[in-house]
Amino acid sequence: MTTYLARPIEPPVLKELRSADDAGREMVPVTDEEGGAPLRCCLRRSAPGERIALVSYAPLRRWAAQTGADPGAYDEQGPAFIHADECAGPTLDEELPFTNAHRTVRRYSAEGRILGGRLVEDGFQTAFAEAFDDPEVALVHVRAVEYGCFLYEVRRDQQAIRRD
Repeated sequence: MTTYLARPIEPPVLKELRSADDAGREMVPVTDEEGGAPLRCCLRRSAPGERIALVSYAPLRRWAAQTGADPGAYDEQGPAFIHADECAGPTLDEELPFTNAHRTVRRYSAEGRILGGRLVEDGFQTAFAEAFDDPEVALVHVRAVEYGCFLYEVRRDQQAIRRD
């Protein structure tokens, strides 16, 4: 079975988001006193005392700009936690991040249209395999059920970070 890998927000995009987010707002760094924020830059939870920021991020819009897709009304932006300063990115572990709760695996076509979604509590690799069994699926987004926050993306082309 193919192993599907989570894609963090890429460093050039993070640099842009730290200047102005996808809603045009300046980043406002804070010290995370409690820890536990799901960081999209390094795909881990924040530690107490780290400087982080909550920014508006439009992952489908950015993907569409690279591919020429037109997501139409599916173009959405939402909150994403990132480190306020440059970070080293993800560690090289084999586990998918943020899988300890209910998540939605949302499927998108190469045109940027939603092809469906699925609620997942465990078995994420199986959910990705099922999604990519459909030849129309170009990528999937994993989102938090509670707030709908984007957590990470998995692409058919497997141009993901290496974890081996």
